[in-house]
Amino acid sequence: MMPQNSSVIQLENVSVRYRAPVERFHSFKDFAIQFMSNKVRMHDFWALRDVSMSIYPGEMFAVIGKNGAGKTTLLKVISRVLSPTKGRVVIHGQVAPLLEFGAGFQPELTGMENIFLNGTLLGHTQKEIKTHLEEILHFAQLDEFIDAPLRKYSSGMVARLGFAIATSWQPEILLLDEIFAVGDEAFKAKCLARIETFRSNGSTIMLVTHNLAMVTSKCDRALWLEKGILMSIGTVQTVADTYLQFVNQNNTSKE
Repeated sequence: MMPQNSSVIQLENVSVRYRAPVERFHSFKDFAIQFMSNKVRMHDFWALRDVSMSIYPGEMFAVIGKNGAGKTTLLKVISRVLSPTKGRVVIHGQVAPLLEFGAGFQPELTGMENIFLNGTLLGHTQKEIKTHLEEILHFAQLDEFIDAPLRKYSSGMVARLGFAIATSWQPEILLLDEIFAVGDEAFKAKCLARIETFRSNGSTIMLVTHNLAMVTSKCDRALWLEKGILMSIGTVQTVADTYLQFVNQNNTSKE
C-alpha cells in the first residue's frame, strides 16, 4: 500500500495549448483549401498554464471554477485523454474517468452494446464485463431501454449508464466531471453512496463540480482554476471562500 505522504497524482508545470483558426469557415472544405494553401491564421489558446499539484491516496479532491476555466481539460490530462503541451504528469494507479457525458459512447449502438464498448475502453475484458453486467444493469435501472440506441436516451439516462459502468469496479483513482449536473435526486443519492463506499475503501476521488455545498461538506481539499491558471489550492473552505470573494468582487465591479 502506498504511503500516505506519497502522491497518486502529480502535475509539474503542466500547460495545455489549443490552436484555433482566427477566421470562421463555412465548411470543412473551405478550411482544408485555405489550410493546404498555408493561408489559415491560427490563434493560440492556453487552457492550462503551468499547473502544479499533488493529490494523495484516499483524498476526495474538488476542482472548482467558472465555465471555461480549464477544469475538464485538467481531468483529461490526468486521464491521459490529452497530452500536455508542456510539463509532466505522474500517475500511480489505475484511473477510471467519467468525463463529459457521452464520452466513450456511440449513439447508434444500443445501451447494452455501449456497456461492452465503454467497459473495454476502461481496460476491462469481455469476460470481466459479463461478470459485472448484472450489477451495471441493476445500478443504471434502464432495463426497458437497454436494447434501444443510445441516441434515444436522455442526458440523465446516459449519465446513469456511464456512472454504472465506470464504478462497477472499485477504482484506484476515480475522476468525475459534473456527474451531479444531470439526473434526479434519487440518482444523485445513489452516486454519493457509492462514492462514499469507494472512499471508505481507499479510492482517490477527483471531482469537478459547481456545487460548492457538496465541496465543503464532502471533500478534503480543493483547487480553483481561473482561465487555466491555478489561483488557489488547499482546504475546501479556504479555497471556496477565496473563490466566492473573487466572484462577488467581479459581479460588483460590473454593476
